[in-house]
Amino acid sequence: MARHSPARRRAVRLRVAGALLLVCAAASACAASDEQTRPARAKPSRTSSASASAAASKAAARLLPGMPPPLDPHDLYAADRPGKLSPVVRGFPSRVYVPNTLSNTVSVIDPKTYKVIRTLQVGSQPQHVVPSWDLKTLWVNNDLGNSLTPIDPATGKAGRPVDVHDPYNLYFTPDGKYAVVMASMDRALVFRDAHTMRVVKSVPVSCYGVNHADFSPDGRYFIVSCEFSGELLKVDTARMKVIGQQRLPLAGAMPQDVKISPDGRTWYIADMEADGVWVLNGDAFTRPRLLSTGQGAHGLYVSRDSRSMYITNRGEGTVSVLSFATGKLVERWRLPGGGSPDMGGISADGKVLWLSGRYNSEVYAIATRDGRLLARIPVGGGPHGLAVFPQPGRYSLGHTGVFR
Repeated sequence: MARHSPARRRAVRLRVAGALLLVCAAASACAASDEQTRPARAKPSRTSSASASAAASKAAARLLPGMPPPLDPHDLYAADRPGKLSPVVRGFPSRVYVPNTLSNTVSVIDPKTYKVIRTLQVGSQPQHVVPSWDLKTLWVNNDLGNSLTPIDPATGKAGRPVDVHDPYNLYFTPDGKYAVVMASMDRALVFRDAHTMRVVKSVPVSCYGVNHADFSPDGRYFIVSCEFSGELLKVDTARMKVIGQQRLPLAGAMPQDVKISPDGRTWYIADMEADGVWVLNGDAFTRPRLLSTGQGAHGLYVSRDSRSMYITNRGEGTVSVLSFATGKLVERWRLPGGGSPDMGGISADGKVLWLSGRYNSEVYAIATRDGRLLARIPVGGGPHGLAVFPQPGRYSLGHTGVFR
């Protein structure tokens, strides 16, 4: 396809921006004294043991080869419990990394003091800060700068940028082999080596504005939102091929963040024009239904106990709380004095929801217990996909931190 000139790309992106800116061991271990006082359990029959083993083998066979199996087949987020940090990240300082799209910087916040302690200069129009699959690197997506800037989370220092064209957003396949660049303006999903970022395969798409995604429980496919044409894609992970495409049933739809439910049965897609989230059966990939949440629905974040999902309503300065048990909204938190809650993440202990204020050059720290605003922190212009790091989880699927 034809490439836009840098000036043209910048004009288009800024125009759009302007429009948008308006393990188990501890759980299963038991003391010997406890065992002595418990009633004896009946030993499972050989038949039941064989059936369980066969079921486990069948489930494992369905997984994308090389993908770590879920800790709990009934909860995709079982590895994300409060404080359950991987040994890889346990020594990293807790920080909030905020990419400022209009300032070409990343503000680094100390969550204990709510203060900006460092400002990093990065490439043009940084959109998201993305934890790598192995949790060792944070990648700043310099969209118009056509590069990724690595940050060492142990030191908080930025390294030498890597040339990557049109990196609006970045994901990683569950087996850890590939990075998937959401090349929004290039209209492509670009599979790259997860470590070297060398191009393995570029997959052209016919929709406009690929931006967010999430993966199925077995890692075999992922669903992508297309912001500017109001469409969804279903992509075969191993074959690197689009296997499904549909237009959302609302004129002018503008889908954003994508998140799968803990039980792996339901997908949610935020839509800032539909003012809600689309509820989808990913396996069947049939017509979704709309759940209204608030004006400018944008980011989706699962609570540490896997019971709730926080939905940012960027256009009205609120956060809606959805119960996975009922599929209904149970609360709506309004930022005092207004704001524009956008993208972010949850603290390692699960007590604070961190969100960028896209239109207001600020970051919000919100108590997950009751929605109380804990802090409003000034940062650079156009803050977008901030990352809270480290967070619990064995590996990262990308974006601002989707951990399994």
